Amino acid sequence: MEKKKVLAIASVGGHWIELLRLKPFFDEYNTVYISTKVSCKDMVGESKFYHVTDFNRWNKAKMIGTIFKMVCIFLRERPSIVISTGAAPGLIGLLIGKILFAKTIWIDSIANVEELSLSGKIATKFADKVFVQWPDLTNEKIQYIGNVL
Repeated sequence: MEKKKVLAIASVGGHWIELLRLKPFFDEYNTVYISTKVSCKDMVGESKFYHVTDFNRWNKAKMIGTIFKMVCIFLRERPSIVISTGAAPGLIGLLIGKILFAKTIWIDSIANVEELSLSGKIATKFADKVFVQWPDLTNEKIQYIGNVL
């Protein structure tokens, strides 16, 4: 039987490091990675890797090109599961995944101690699962099962 395909997305920096900490769990899947820095490809071994342009709420103009590229990636790869540790490109990836009927998982950064990130708050509106890394941030939609770091 063919392995399910996971699309794992994170912006460079802490979000990417947290996503890579989950890499051992991805071994049972056909995992494809997306990040915002080309050199991140060197960290995923033989797995497929795509680069997209980073953006945030202050430079939304870059978002349009990133969305177009991500839609093309999703249509090519057809993932069953989309997982992200953030930030904005990961949130967009989860939304595209949801539209294309993939299961979606958001893991908010360990840096968000007192409240969810803005992307995390948005993800709670549509993601299938939302996880936090601090037990005090849980509610009926948000789960804590441990931390990544």
